[in-house]
Amino acid sequence: MTRIRWILLAAAALVAAGVTLWAVRRTRELIRAWTRRLVLRSVHRFRVRLNRYKLVRRSVIRDELLLDRIVHDAMREHCRETGVSEIEARARVERYIQEIVPFFNVLSYYRFGYNVSRILINLLYRVSITHADRAALDAIPQRDVVVYLINHRSNADYVVVAYVLAEGVSISYAVGEWARTWPLEYIFKSFGSYFIRRRFREPLYHTVLERYIQLITRNGVTQGIFLEGGLSRDGALRPAKIGLLDYVARTLVDPAFDRDIWLVPVALNYDRVLEDRSLIRELIDEADRPSRGRQLAGVVHYVGWNVLRFLTGNLKRYGRVAVNFGTPLSLSAWAANHPGALELPKEERLPEVQRLADTLLARIAEIVPVTSVPLCAAVLLSFGETLVPRNRLLERLDIYRDHLLQREAKLVHAERDAEAIWDRAWRTFRMRRLVVREGDAYIILPSQRPLLEYYANSVRHLLPRERPVEQPHPAREVDESLPRLKQWQPAPRPGSSD
Repeated sequence: MTRIRWILLAAAALVAAGVTLWAVRRTRELIRAWTRRLVLRSVHRFRVRLNRYKLVRRSVIRDELLLDRIVHDAMREHCRETGVSEIEARARVERYIQEIVPFFNVLSYYRFGYNVSRILINLLYRVSITHADRAALDAIPQRDVVVYLINHRSNADYVVVAYVLAEGVSISYAVGEWARTWPLEYIFKSFGSYFIRRRFREPLYHTVLERYIQLITRNGVTQGIFLEGGLSRDGALRPAKIGLLDYVARTLVDPAFDRDIWLVPVALNYDRVLEDRSLIRELIDEADRPSRGRQLAGVVHYVGWNVLRFLTGNLKRYGRVAVNFGTPLSLSAWAANHPGALELPKEERLPEVQRLADTLLARIAEIVPVTSVPLCAAVLLSFGETLVPRNRLLERLDIYRDHLLQREAKLVHAERDAEAIWDRAWRTFRMRRLVVREGDAYIILPSQRPLLEYYANSVRHLLPRERPVEQPHPAREVDESLPRLKQWQPAPRPGSSD
């Protein structure tokens, strides 16, 4: 009787194990089917042109890079220069590949990323999207490769451009070391972004990075590159960096590559940059560079304060974020006008690529959107005085507005008169305590002048040249001891081309 009981228990256990295994497999199949349907619904909803190569497994990309002849040559050269073994060099390359290569996930990009960005952007800003030459953008052949070259105003640029382009294409960014912390690293990689070390000069690493960028370019992946290489500290455009642009352009040298590459200038501007005070702090006092702990405390305070304002219904938008797409440039056409430039040795090729980058940066400068706050900040500072009468301010603002319209600049709310433009900017100035009103005049608060300079610098190249005021009143004379932005100079990086 005991033996029969044990046999029955064993049979029941086997049946239970079989049912459990079947249930697990069935659940897995249902989850996969549900995920596939969700992916298809996301793609159909956004009508997105999804590049299939972004869905390739990382192991496949890893194998392609490890079998690349140029990577092999770089490994042998690394072994010769450093004396390490081939096994150690290969292990180093595999670490670089693991660090650089993302794992694109459609649901992360279009379900999590898009919805979060939509909520945050519309909570903080009003979004304006314009096209300097929509017909030229629409005429880009579907099989060609598109690379967006963007000015860098804020870390929110990644989110803004991806949100604006979400209904047309998913974009892969080059992301710096700042995002290589959990959970940012996982999030960015699931969005298809690849990581780069901007201050790392090892030739082997740059060979791996170059071959990866050329690999995804050959396979038609749409990319976003910040041409300045980093955030603007003083609000003005920084000099163009050419490392990534050179890697992309060199794809044309591959005889098997039969597409064109289109470089699309993209310009952004904000009524308020989230990290503006942090960016200009070192330009006011070089000794006041905050530590990591202070930076983290500042972020926590900022997020906590705004969450509290949101919960109490006191959170107000920061104004306008504007995105303007310029006329695309055909890289094949450029190469045809500069025959042999991309085949030159590096020392001779880079000056040619630098001139191309400078041309593209000039195009970006020409299409920078002019929002209310930067324009009005430039008007306030154009007098060179601390006290600005309202009637003179509106008169000069009207002159600047007409000048922008004549040169066909992208002025947000161009249909509004000078008074309406000032009223929109005045809300921000008053809320942030940058300017105070005294009767029929406005007083620029001394400690806030650098912040006004930061915003004015973003559009100053589009405005008329400022003329000094003749015989200013003594009460309005410029005090040279007031805080001002210094001219920002990036730290020199010998031999850098990025």
